[in-house]
Amino acid sequence: MGQQQGAYFVPTKSYWPIVAAVVMFVTVFGAAHWLNAPPGETSFGKTVLIVGFAGILLMFFGWFRSVIRESLAGHYNSQVDRSFRMGMMWFIFSEVMFFGAFFGALFYARMFAVPWLGGEGHGVLTHEFLWNDYAASWGPGGGNGPGRVGGEFQTVAPWGLPLLNTLILLSSSVTVTIAHHALKAGHRGKILLFLGLTVLLGATFLYFQAHEYMEAYRELNLTLQSGVYGSTFFMLTGFHGMHVTLGTIMLAIIWLRVAKGHFSKDHHFAFEAVAWYWHFVDVVWLGLFMFVYIL
Repeated sequence: MGQQQGAYFVPTKSYWPIVAAVVMFVTVFGAAHWLNAPPGETSFGKTVLIVGFAGILLMFFGWFRSVIRESLAGHYNSQVDRSFRMGMMWFIFSEVMFFGAFFGALFYARMFAVPWLGGEGHGVLTHEFLWNDYAASWGPGGGNGPGRVGGEFQTVAPWGLPLLNTLILLSSSVTVTIAHHALKAGHRGKILLFLGLTVLLGATFLYFQAHEYMEAYRELNLTLQSGVYGSTFFMLTGFHGMHVTLGTIMLAIIWLRVAKGHFSKDHHFAFEAVAWYWHFVDVVWLGLFMFVYIL
């Protein structure tokens, strides 16, 4: 499993990183082909996507098992623990930058690109090169270009499922925090109860988001082809949903580890790391709810 060298634990060589790279490539490759398949044609992308997703689950199982074995073997000391904490902090910072880029794209398209296409700013009135009835407004009024591009569409009302999902994620932040305090106090039953509730709330969020997507496609005609509005909507909410999925899986694994007695009130960084990640996901959703659904 590895060896101690000074203050650090040096693990043995692992093939899991290359496995992760391959299955993630397969998943994205399949998703891209499935989403871009011509209407009415059968695409192999869906099958490739399912295979890639199954590979990701297998990778998670194998990699997590290796790390858990190292932890239970007592190889991690205080210096390694600090390294883990710094690594998780930098990872979350990279995730902040990841979503910051997408929020930046939303801001640029909405506040600059659309008004410029309508003739604002200096130089030639750019709308003269578009359709005569182009309306420089965000959403169904103009963000789609004239409806002839992807068809007329409607936006998702913020006070239905989006509000419900907001309350669900806020509640999950409370339950995971209660579970954390219970872990520090050594109350195992309370940990399992509130951590289980957190997993259930995460799964419920994903269920409602899937329902929202189906409603958007079938009833609102809001799709990836709905101009820049549809692109940014599904890009932001879709990537966030992927993060919720990963967070829910990790919380479920932590629940199993708590049930097996892997943590103590003094040594439980894996629990803390997942809790940090979950709080980050919740904060990102608040930004999405405000800037994507309401404004």
